[in-house]
Amino acid sequence: MSDPIDEVFAALANPTRRELLRLLRDEGQQPVQQLANHFAMQRPSISEHLKVLRDVGLVSEQKQGRQRYYSLQGALLQELQEWLAPYEQFWKDRIANLEVLLAEENHD
Repeated sequence: MSDPIDEVFAALANPTRRELLRLLRDEGQQPVQQLANHFAMQRPSISEHLKVLRDVGLVSEQKQGRQRYYSLQGALLQELQEWLAPYEQFWKDRIANLEVLLAEENHD
């Protein structure tokens, strides 16, 4: 069994999937066709990308009549954020150290 974080990174490696997540974040729950309208690809291709996102738990699917609506699911994104937090702090510290070094050199 693979690590869920590995699966999330694999899903996020594709720019179309990242854009689908952005659309769902910014515009809320949407049917497949409405999402597909944002791309220069056919609906079945978008459905395949949504399936990958659904399989890893980044989106949920709800069937209403003949339509399938997708929504962003934030739990794994929160887990990913927690995994990335130490690296974010690492870079913030490095930038702060660089700012101190540059300030010291400007005083010389």
